[in-house]
Amino acid sequence: MMMNNSLKSLSKLSPGTVIHGKWHRNQYTIIKELGNGANGVVYLVRDSSRQVALKISDNPSSIISEVNVLKSFTKVQGSALGPSLFDVDDWETVGKQFSFYVMEFIKGPNLLTFIQQKGPEWLGVLLLQLLADLDVLHEKGWVFGDLKPENLLVNGPPIRVRCIDVGGTTIKGRAIKEFTEFYDRGYWGMGSRKADERYDLFAVAMVIINTAYPGRFNKTTGGISQLMGMVKQKPELNLYQSIIKNALSGNYQTAGEMRRDVLAALQPRKQKSDAGNQVKSRSQLHRNGAKRNVTKKKGGLFETALIILTLSFLYFFYIYVQIL
Repeated sequence: MMMNNSLKSLSKLSPGTVIHGKWHRNQYTIIKELGNGANGVVYLVRDSSRQVALKISDNPSSIISEVNVLKSFTKVQGSALGPSLFDVDDWETVGKQFSFYVMEFIKGPNLLTFIQQKGPEWLGVLLLQLLADLDVLHEKGWVFGDLKPENLLVNGPPIRVRCIDVGGTTIKGRAIKEFTEFYDRGYWGMGSRKADERYDLFAVAMVIINTAYPGRFNKTTGGISQLMGMVKQKPELNLYQSIIKNALSGNYQTAGEMRRDVLAALQPRKQKSDAGNQVKSRSQLHRNGAKRNVTKKKGGLFETALIILTLSFLYFFYIYVQIL
């Protein structure tokens, strides 16, 4: 998406520039740019005591919308889907006024990089976390919209998946505000861009596919046939094949439903591991039992030999006494 001239000027703020809050009087010193989009620019900044992220825009309504999303996150205890919100204010410079908000700076690799570094076995754990948080978000009346690995960072310990850009978050029923083609069901001809739960779950399925195709792939025929054809070419996606198909086809009504299927898909691995441990335990018991039997037999033989030796001694002692 194109940036207007005002946003272009915001993307050129140099390190060391100080942003002064008009109302709260807080000051933020720019360290570097973290990213930019159609609705604003995000900077890594320093306040009086720490590093935080600051998003600034010439569109006050988009800032207010994103702030409302972050506020809704903070009301959900135990949810760590989005960054914590610290400050909301305006900045006046060169005769213009810009709106900004300050949030937690989340460190860590994005989901795709993390999986490549740590291994595919982590995907299930991160999916369970992501779907649990999306379920809460959807219950609050929001759809994340622009869901993609770049917007999903993994930090910790403990390991936790976090969303860092709520710019595409949209109220249910409205048109999706921001999207990335590869994760967009409209691009693949598999649904509208109306904000609903299934829009996000389609994107989750595409994120799963993306882990096996880090460079993504181009649309040819589109639709379920192309996407499932790509899935079947990757053995590492076998575990999630039915889940991907259901999410792409819009068969899940909630993130909770998809999460239950992910949990069930991961369960056989655990059961197989448990079964292996049980077999190992039974084998160990058998070996221990065999050892005890051998020890018991050795003990029995020793006792028998001792009895024979004792009786022999007593017999010869008796004969010796008779002779005397």
